[in-house]
Amino acid sequence: MTDFSSAISVLSAMITPAVLISACGSLILATSDRLNRSVSRTREIFTQLAPLAKGEHTPEAEEERRMLFVQLDYATTRSRLLQRALSRLYTALAFFVGTSVTIGLVAVTSAAFTPVPIALGLIGAGLLLYAAFVLIKESRFALAGVNEEMDFFWKRGKTLAPDDLAKQGMKRIRWFGGVR
Repeated sequence: MTDFSSAISVLSAMITPAVLISACGSLILATSDRLNRSVSRTREIFTQLAPLAKGEHTPEAEEERRMLFVQLDYATTRSRLLQRALSRLYTALAFFVGTSVTIGLVAVTSAAFTPVPIALGLIGAGLLLYAAFVLIKESRFALAGVNEEMDFFWKRGKTLAPDDLAKQGMKRIRWFGGVR
């Protein structure tokens, strides 16, 4: 590097992966929070399920026990998917940092190693893409779990509601306001 413009172009190239590093960092924080909540939910479900397994076996208790076991399955699957996504995000972060470092090293040493930062950047992007797909899959499990639990509570709630309201059924909210 003999002139100022080439030094600036190298520094600019080294900073470019910072956008992807920032994106990985944001996803890592959000995924860590989701993983913590999923693990807490798994523990909560298990503490609700254990007494039901030992207690009386009325039809209502059996229905609740089945619902809780399904919820436990969703929560544990979500936790595993989130852990997988988190490990891929950390690996992608390492590759993006490696990309930034190797861009600087190639500029100082030789252009013969130019493919190295390109390869590291592509691997990092591939890992980020894979983690995004795992997070999409996890969000589908979260949605299925919430829907299952809400259906259970709605069914159970109808037995507790006044007859006239229970016969009306669920309210469906329209996209632009109003109830049908």
